[in-house]
Amino acid sequence: MTTHHWLMKSEPDECSIDDAIAAAGSTVPWTGVRSYQARNFMRDAMKVGDGVLFYHSSCPEPGIAGIARVASQTRPDPTQFDPDSPYFDAASKHDAPRWLLLDVQVVRKTRLLSLAQMRADPRLEDLLVLRKGNRLSITPVEERHWRLITEELLA
Repeated sequence: MTTHHWLMKSEPDECSIDDAIAAAGSTVPWTGVRSYQARNFMRDAMKVGDGVLFYHSSCPEPGIAGIARVASQTRPDPTQFDPDSPYFDAASKHDAPRWLLLDVQVVRKTRLLSLAQMRADPRLEDLLVLRKGNRLSITPVEERHWRLITEELLA
């Protein structure tokens, strides 16, 4: 079985690395994904055990805040059915849910590897999260980038 690696963005005011660590089993459901491409990554490509770079976004200093792993298969995201949720989707039906989630378990918190630090490292120039115009909340990470980030930059 081939293990893949992913970068998953979370806004720290919604779910930070510390929130995830404090959760039961250091595991959180990854709710609120409302991009078909990111949803398809979860549904079709992400597998239990895959490595995750836990990335803080939409905050004063965005960057990788920890290492995690995919901890479950996908299942319907309940926020799509909750009218009080900012992720409510009136067009999504219980018998044909549009949006999915999976569980993410923190392996370890790291020092912050900031977006600016990543942009300054020429070895990461083709990391998908650094591409101009990339807004995806989940992106694949190549093996060489995973090793560089986890074994050198965050070691």
